[in-house]
Formats: sequence, structure tokens, C-alpha cells
Amino acid sequence: MVREFSAGGVVLRRMQERWWVAVIEPQSRRKPHSPASVLALPKGNVDKGEKPEETAVREVREETGLEADLLSKLTDIEYIYIRSWGDRERVFKTVSFFLLMYRSGRIGHITPGMRREVRQSLWLPLDEAPGKLSYRGERDVVKLAQRYLAAHPEP
Repeated sequence: MVREFSAGGVVLRRMQERWWVAVIEPQSRRKPHSPASVLALPKGNVDKGEKPEETAVREVREETGLEADLLSKLTDIEYIYIRSWGDRERVFKTVSFFLLMYRSGRIGHITPGMRREVRQSLWLPLDEAPGKLSYRGERDVVKLAQRYLAAHPEP
């Protein structure tokens, strides 16, 4: 079985007296009349010579247009998927997620090339994220970010 390693970020920002998290809607590979869109956390493959935390910061910048500072590692999630392209091989994937604090940038300000991967990026109220993110593992990651904020009110 092939192994893949990725890293992603939970980017937090305090606005309008509440916490928000940056999420993406990937370009869809679904059928045109499928009703549900996917909401996910920004993430991507760890490049050769890159540390996972560097990947998380880079992927956040590329997929959301935001600059963010690393606060802490949250967790690793693992799952198996079957490639929907090429060899249709089974892949065991590990994704390391990091907690990041917004520093600068405008959400959705991404390059035209990145639009092939990301339909849009947006701020989502953090308290709504566990009910709106599409993947269970990422919903659990956001809950860890909420627990971090509860324990560290001024990150």
C-alpha cells in the first residue's frame, strides 16, 4: 500500500467578538447535480525537504491567501482512500494538523493556478465548524482547536 504524508492548518482569527476559522471549498469532482459542496481545512502534501509545519503554513497561504503564525501541533489523522485517478491504488494517508493564528492577508486572494484546486476560501465561525466541515477527522481537529482556546484564552 502506498503511503502519503500531508499537513494542514487550522487558522484562527478573532473578528466581531467571536473566533473564526479559515476553510476551503475544493474544486468539485462530483457530478453537476450533486447537492452538497465540500468544506475542508487547507492542507497538502509535504514536499521533499520540508517539515510538516512548514507545509501547513505554505498550504494555508496557497489555498486561502492568508499569512499565519504557528502556535501548536494539534494532532495527526490517518485514513485509507482509493485514488480516483490513474492506478486506483489504495493509499494510507497521514495528515498532521497545526494550529495557526491569522497574521495578514485577505481570505480568497489566491493565484489563478490555485483555482484549479480551490473553488473558494472563506471564514467560518469556529463554533459552527464542527457541524459544517465535511470530514469527520477535520471536525475532530477543529474541536481540538476549540479546546486549545478554552485552555489558552489569549493565544
